[in-house]
Amino acid sequence: MEIINITDKKELNDFVGSKKHAQFLQSWQWGEFQKEVSGIIWRIGVASEGQLVASAKLVKKQLPMGRSYFYCGRGPVGITNYESRIANELFNAIKELAAPEGVMFLRFEPTFNFELSTLNFQLFKTIDVQPSKTLILDLTKSEDELLQAMHQKTRYNIRLAEKKGVKIMEVGANRFEEFWQLLVSSGDRDKFNLHGRSYYQAMLKLANDFVKLFFAEYQGKPLAGNLVTFFGDSATYIHGGSSDKNREIMAPYALHWQIIKQAKQLGYKYYDFHGVDAAKWPGVTRFKMGFGGQVINYPGTFDLVYDTGWYNIYKMVRRVRRTF
Repeated sequence: MEIINITDKKELNDFVGSKKHAQFLQSWQWGEFQKEVSGIIWRIGVASEGQLVASAKLVKKQLPMGRSYFYCGRGPVGITNYESRIANELFNAIKELAAPEGVMFLRFEPTFNFELSTLNFQLFKTIDVQPSKTLILDLTKSEDELLQAMHQKTRYNIRLAEKKGVKIMEVGANRFEEFWQLLVSSGDRDKFNLHGRSYYQAMLKLANDFVKLFFAEYQGKPLAGNLVTFFGDSATYIHGGSSDKNREIMAPYALHWQIIKQAKQLGYKYYDFHGVDAAKWPGVTRFKMGFGGQVINYPGTFDLVYDTGWYNIYKMVRRVRRTF
């Protein structure tokens, strides 16, 4: 086995995209987006007999006092509990990258279950970055089967929105201001934090076959908007917002259903709602769960620590900030 720098978009996307419930966060395109919003990324892999067997896209995140950490969202890819040798090879390579960069830990989000004893590193469970629980629809089922698996109220609301004349359309980056207002409305209403405007603007630069922005319009005005990624076998809902006006029209229900149908028609196998948590987001979770599907639990977020002294200081500061 050897460690390689991955420089070929097709090689990386073919590998990451071949996995079940393919993770767009480890795609080439998302790495390009992270370059713009975060600055520095690495794409490294483990190859065996010329074939990629594991990969990790790393984003360098800055911390105070000149320190930093690597973030590997929903990765590394290609490692399971039975491949500890590959995991240790990859994590050793990341450690070598970390030292000259002033990186004190690697934060990663495995999609695989593993035994801590199989890794030659000290790991700490930490607060989730990406949600560790998500809801996924199986798009290999027929439309009738998908509808029957929904909550009765969800089916009713979809039909109500369609009857009221809600129109679903794919739109471009020129509609950003309207989308931003929908995000702000939802953030205020449902009490969740937003990224800055520039983050979503940068994401919309990817708007093509990888990222699509959809609106649900009623009487010529957008009532809901969704950003969805299309990668590998999965369409993933990543950001969305809805207006405080005409909520009785139930536009978000028709919007998701139309995107689900489009993803199915395009040959995608899964529709990922990208996060459910009844305690943290009760209203949003109730809405998503109404569509049926399977709840998937990922192991969570872990810090692999290189500098214990600095890491303990970091944890203390983080704990203090969270109390205010």
